[in-house]
Amino acid sequence: MSAPALPRQGLTRTLLRLHRTALIVWAVFVLGSVGYLVWLTEVGADSAYASLDACPGGRACGLGAAYTYDMSIGWISTFMYYSYWAVAAWAGGALIGRELESGTARLAWSQSVSPARWLAAKLGLPAAALVLGGAVFVPVYRWAWSAHRGLMGDSLVFNDVFADHGPLVVAYGLCALAVGALAGLLLARPLPALALAVTLTTVLNRTLEHHRPDPLPTSAFWPTHLTETATVLTITALATATAFWRLHRSTP
Repeated sequence: MSAPALPRQGLTRTLLRLHRTALIVWAVFVLGSVGYLVWLTEVGADSAYASLDACPGGRACGLGAAYTYDMSIGWISTFMYYSYWAVAAWAGGALIGRELESGTARLAWSQSVSPARWLAAKLGLPAAALVLGGAVFVPVYRWAWSAHRGLMGDSLVFNDVFADHGPLVVAYGLCALAVGALAGLLLARPLPALALAVTLTTVLNRTLEHHRPDPLPTSAFWPTHLTETATVLTITALATATAFWRLHRSTP
């Protein structure tokens, strides 16, 4: 069986074609979340306030509308925060593990793509997508979260709210990508690599959550947020370096 060569200038195009479904799903998720946040803030909040104002003799009968508004933003925040699970699973299973198990990776290495360049491209493309998605999502989320605080019941001590307010949510995604790639290289089988990647990133996340101060003063938000971001990015760099070292040791 033969496969098309991967010329140096065509590697990115090949990876885009190979992983276009995952990239499209990510783009739809981010843009859909951003669009829904905008709609909630500009339209949904007015409906919630109208329901509260229409209540005779008090506001209790309109609390359902405020609860719906609060829960809608809360679910978006939660899904974005825990998207690192999907990234870890995809990186360990589809991105690396499946290609090693099927032999597709070694076929590419035997042609015009070195193993190191293959891995760099494999990580670089989704990493760029994660950073771009975070750059779009975070400012819109911060705006939507602060726009109608009278309808909201959460705070910065909530784990998802804390992370989604800044670069930490992107750092967790990048870390999941690196850990997933490392798991794929270590196990070379998609399902075990998927399970290991999700487990490791979950343990890391829960450990760092446990060390966040509670309650968290507003003045301490950015120092705490950036410290955790730096910790996660350091682990990301170590996992990435280990992945390249593992790949070097396992290839001629």
